[in-house]
Amino acid sequence: MNKTDLAEQIAKEASISKVKAKTAIDSLIRHIRQAVKNEETVTLVGFGTFYLGGRQTRPGRNPRTGEEITIRAARIPKFKVGKAFKDDVK
Repeated sequence: MNKTDLAEQIAKEASISKVKAKTAIDSLIRHIRQAVKNEETVTLVGFGTFYLGGRQTRPGRNPRTGEEITIRAARIPKFKVGKAFKDDVK
């Protein structure tokens, strides 16, 4: 399922236009991205939690040359699945 398919399903279920459903999805995604970028946690009870994790600087190796390199620290967006979602998928 892609965003268009999801918008169609939401439009049918909520009795709204596909355009309004797509706008709502885009708005949701934009607000989640902005919140995580600002290091806020977004929890959708029953679905999951979006948050900003991180990786520390660590040593690595260039696979072509075998040369040791330093892999820089990074901020990584993460998602933890909620219990209800996890139970539904089982």
